[in-house]
Amino acid sequence: MNYRNLGRTGLKVSELCLGTMQWGWTADEAAAFAVMDAFVAAGGNFLDTADVYSRWAPGNPGGVAEEIIGRWLAARKNRREMVIATKVRGRMWEGPNGDGLSRSHIMQGVEDSLRRLGIDAIDLYQIHWDDRETPMDETLRALDDLVHQGKVRYLGCSNIAAWRLMKALWTSDRLGLARYESLQPHYSLVHRQEFEQELKPLCESEGIGVIPYSPLGGGFLTGKYRADAMPPDSARLGAVKRYFTERGWRTLAAVEEIAGQRGATPSQIALAWQLTQPVITSPIIGANTIAQLQDSLGAVNLRLTDEEMKVLNEASAV
Repeated sequence: MNYRNLGRTGLKVSELCLGTMQWGWTADEAAAFAVMDAFVAAGGNFLDTADVYSRWAPGNPGGVAEEIIGRWLAARKNRREMVIATKVRGRMWEGPNGDGLSRSHIMQGVEDSLRRLGIDAIDLYQIHWDDRETPMDETLRALDDLVHQGKVRYLGCSNIAAWRLMKALWTSDRLGLARYESLQPHYSLVHRQEFEQELKPLCESEGIGVIPYSPLGGGFLTGKYRADAMPPDSARLGAVKRYFTERGWRTLAAVEEIAGQRGATPSQIALAWQLTQPVITSPIIGANTIAQLQDSLGAVNLRLTDEEMKVLNEASAV
């Protein structure tokens, strides 16, 4: 496993981050423990979660993924070796302050996450998505207070427009507050424009670490879906269908062709496309099983040539 600094910070994270949205949803606790064990055995040290995971699943009140990670950290006694990232913003309790990025919600949210994770400090605390109903300086002052209190070590953001991120950086600079050091964007070969149009040059300019989520297009870039076959039912099929287009199938064909030439899997090529870009810090991979994890781990040390990058960029161009 290789390690990279998170943006301009001195924090070193593995070049693949293990996402945990599936804990308590499509993977039970035993499967989660097995996958996290295998990830660490391969040199991984970076786990990403959120307080709301996975509130949308029947019988899941939210906070379940954090609780599973907390029990795993306690059982393995490896807190010092791990970089734990979580998020705040989504609805976690009833009432008008049960969601958002107000000081009230953030201060309660961090205490709840720390308790569920069973840790004293969160390494990377991220806003899950923007909140335009709360003054930006209120959010940033609350987050800065958490850094000074030692409850949070670094700050990050996700699902935010470029102009809002730039405004947040300016506000932090103007007020002398801790700033967002990382961005977690939705980014893959089949979902490029949202990040590349404005956020990518901003991250390059300001030294912001980039930890993309859904780098495999919700599983589309694994090659398990075919244009000439009815896709199997799954919990995530609805989100993947958006890629069942001429461009999507063209992109997948290019990925599979390069995979065949390199003796790799489509997943590994899709991840290598990101890892070959200097702006990317650590794509977030998901896995319900050790086999799925091992497939993604095959992207470590895999870099694409300029010609391979050109082929993939042209095939996936809008």
